[in-house]
Amino acid sequence: MRVHKLTFAALAVAASLSLTACQNDDDAGQSDRPAASGEASANGGSGSGDSQQGGGEESAGENTDGQEAAAGGGSDSASGSAGGGKAGKCRTDELKFKAIDSTIDGDTNGTVAVELTNGGGRECSISGYAGVDLKTASGTLSAERSGEPVVPGTLEDGESVAFGIQYPINDSGGSGVRITGLVVTPPDETKSVTLDWPGAATLPVTDGTGSAVKVGPIGSAGQGG
Repeated sequence: MRVHKLTFAALAVAASLSLTACQNDDDAGQSDRPAASGEASANGGSGSGDSQQGGGEESAGENTDGQEAAAGGGSDSASGSAGGGKAGKCRTDELKFKAIDSTIDGDTNGTVAVELTNGGGRECSISGYAGVDLKTASGTLSAERSGEPVVPGTLEDGESVAFGIQYPINDSGGSGVRITGLVVTPPDETKSVTLDWPGAATLPVTDGTGSAVKVGPIGSAGQGG
């Protein structure tokens, strides 16, 4: 019996030790696996999160830079169209108008020069033919283009340019057609200005086959400063 008790006791101790060892092994294995997984998750998650956050910040930074570049490009483009690379068109509201009698004694035709001065505070471009209408007691008479070549030009702020209007002098001895005003529309504009007519008071009566009044292109009557 004593031998059996010792045997049973030994078996019980061995079983206890074996069970403890298994539990320790299991605990160690379970402890190692979650810890490794936790570190990977923390590193991976934190690293991935940092990477994503960092990527997001870099992406946001790139987007911001892109927006700033686009804004800068827009600004450059705007300034370029306004005057940096290409001057904008001269507008009616930016121009000052003056009509002057420029007829030279002995000429068969009378001449009126219309001077346009840039008062817009910026450089502007102007070229082509202005629209010219003479207001008369018999209605409006539109001038025809002379056919002279057009030369592109720009005006600095305060600079002037002029074009000429030629009309037949009334030497018929009759009363003719009385001129009451001059209407000028700058090239590429729809807004007009009305000026006093500085030339001869009347035009000769024509047969109505065409306008005897001719307008030259911008710059055809010299340029002032």
